[in-house]
Amino acid sequence: MSLRFETLTPIPLSSVQIHDSITQFSLCISRLIVSHTIAMVTVNLGVLHYLLDHIYGALVHRSRISTPFFSRGWGGTKLEMLEKMIGQLFPDVAGHNWAPTLVRPNWRTVWDTQTASLREGVFRTPCDEQLLAALPPESHTARVAFLVPKCVPPHRMACVLHLAGTGDHTFERRLRLGGPLLKENIATMVLESPFYGQRRPLLQRGAKLLCVSDLLLLGRATIEEARSLLHWMESEAGFGKMGVCGLSMGGVHAAMVGSLHPTPIATFPFLSPHSAVVAFCEGILKHGTAWEALRGDLVAQKAAMTLEEVRERLRNVLSLTDVTRFPIPKIPNAVIFVAATDDGYIPKDSVLELQKAWPGSEVRWVTGGHVSSFLLHNGEFRRAIVDGLNRLPFKESPL
Repeated sequence: MSLRFETLTPIPLSSVQIHDSITQFSLCISRLIVSHTIAMVTVNLGVLHYLLDHIYGALVHRSRISTPFFSRGWGGTKLEMLEKMIGQLFPDVAGHNWAPTLVRPNWRTVWDTQTASLREGVFRTPCDEQLLAALPPESHTARVAFLVPKCVPPHRMACVLHLAGTGDHTFERRLRLGGPLLKENIATMVLESPFYGQRRPLLQRGAKLLCVSDLLLLGRATIEEARSLLHWMESEAGFGKMGVCGLSMGGVHAAMVGSLHPTPIATFPFLSPHSAVVAFCEGILKHGTAWEALRGDLVAQKAAMTLEEVRERLRNVLSLTDVTRFPIPKIPNAVIFVAATDDGYIPKDSVLELQKAWPGSEVRWVTGGHVSSFLLHNGEFRRAIVDGLNRLPFKESPL
């Protein structure tokens, strides 16, 4: 069998066609180069964001500028008493619809214009007597800031409660986040956390809680106060929609409040893990934890323990803050998580674990690390707030 080779007759091309072909080829090559360059830049920026988190963490948590978290141990001389207290800090799933306690803050006007007003209020924390006795006296009185537009009546506007992240001792940052939402007819309420700001215990330096029990007390008191304020927004102020948001630790508390509140609200956890275990046992904050002090406190009560056993003990205690164990919120599609692609504090799988536990919720990703996203992506946080509130119906107008 013989093979025949045929000569292909070249198709004549005009100079314009040749030029166009070369141009198209060049464009293809350019696109490939640009895509590769962008990919490299994106990867490098991702590494930079991640490194920024670790550099910040090293300066704040690994240096001796400040004391570590839990420098005074677990919170008591008897671990059994501590465990009993922890068991009472967070409600079980069956009781998640218990009615909030109504609070009535005493208000004073900070400023007032034709379009908006800012007030600050104080009220006694609604925690029960057992929790009140465990809280430091400085934390018994709660403080809030309240930024409200005047363009429409309350039943035609929304109000979002902003909870504090780790180290957020003042109202200012959260008021800056909520301020631009005034034009969307969204009011902002900012709660000062127990153990923070003017509610900080005298011996506590900065945000470095002295005992493990302080972290759990902070969380439980925040939940009680937040639910009471949301109840006030609905029953006293008459807002048509409500939401709760927070960054980092504040996002964990926001998720808990959104889960436990008896009526539908929008929920916005920003840059938040599904549990405090992630932050203190796995993330950067583990370098700012006083492991030796925790071990020494346990040794005083039990036999000698290794650091690994101490870490496991803390993991077991903080597992009480695992939000995946909490009930699914009333309207899951009004839950929007905003997470960072290169977060050195919060791994992606922690965010996705909570989304999986709450079917119907949404995760949005911003490019950056924990620190850079905290600073640069307020626009994305505001967009999530607007979108989540739009997924809620307005409550019926009072007659």
